[in-house]
Amino acid sequence: MTLQQEIISKLRCKKTINIIEEIEITKKFLKDYILKYPFIKTLVLGISGGQDSTLCGKLCQLAIEELREETNNNEYKFIAVRLPYGEQFDEKDCQDALEFIKPDEIYTVNIKEAVDASYENLKKAGITISDFAKGNEKARERMKVQYSIATMNNGIVVGTDHAAEAITGFFTKHGDGGVDIAPLFRLNKRQGKILLKHLGCPEHLYLKKPTADLEEDRPGLADEVALGVTYDNIDDYLEGKVLSKEIMNKIENHYIKSEHKRNLPVTIFDFYKI
Repeated sequence: MTLQQEIISKLRCKKTINIIEEIEITKKFLKDYILKYPFIKTLVLGISGGQDSTLCGKLCQLAIEELREETNNNEYKFIAVRLPYGEQFDEKDCQDALEFIKPDEIYTVNIKEAVDASYENLKKAGITISDFAKGNEKARERMKVQYSIATMNNGIVVGTDHAAEAITGFFTKHGDGGVDIAPLFRLNKRQGKILLKHLGCPEHLYLKKPTADLEEDRPGLADEVALGVTYDNIDDYLEGKVLSKEIMNKIENHYIKSEHKRNLPVTIFDFYKI
C-alpha cells in the first residue's frame, strides 16, 4: 500500500459522493449521537463566514429541526457562535452565512480583550509570543468560549474538520481541532462545495478563498498560500489521482509533520509499543 492509499484509507475520503446520501447520513449521525447520550440537548458551532462552518452549521440546524419533530421535544437546539477578534474583515459573509443557516440561537463574543490580555500577561512574564503563536491563542480562545456556551446549554461542540484539512493538519491543536464531534470528516473541499450548492447556499460563501485569518502580520492570508498547494491539489490527491512528485511530496510532508494533531496525547504505551 502506498502512502497515498494509506492516507485515503485513514481519512475515509471517497472519489465520488452521492449528495443526498451524504447530507442524510450526516444528519442521521448528529441525531443518533445526541439520542445516545440523553444529557445532550444542544449543538454549538463557531461560524466564521467560510465554507466549512457554513456547511456544518446548516447540517446541524437541519438535524436539530428534524430531531425536534421526530421526538416532539423542543429542548433540542443549535447555537451558532460568532467569535470575532475585533472587527472581522469579512463580517458581511458571516452575516450572510447566519442568514442561510437560520440557527435557533446566535451568540457573539468578541475575543480581542481576552487574547490581548493573555498576550500582555505572557509578555510581563518574559515571554513575547510571535504573531503566529498569537494566532493560535485566538483559535484556542474561540474554542474555550464555545465549550463554556456548550456547558451552560447541555451541549457539545461541533467541529468543521474535513479530509482536506485533516491531511495537512491545517488546524490549531486544542483550538479548532479540539471538538466533540466532527460530522464533515471524510469529505474533501470540493465535495463540501457540492453539498452547499445543493442546499441552496449563496455562491459567494463557498467560492471565496479560504483563510484562517489568524495572523496580523499577514491578514486574510489564503490557506493555499500558507500550505503551498491548492485545495484542488489536495482534493485530487484524496481522490487517488496522480500529481507531480513535488505536489505529492508537499502534501505528504504536511501529513507526516501533523500526525500528532490527529492523535490523542502520547502515553508510554504508545511510544514504546508495549
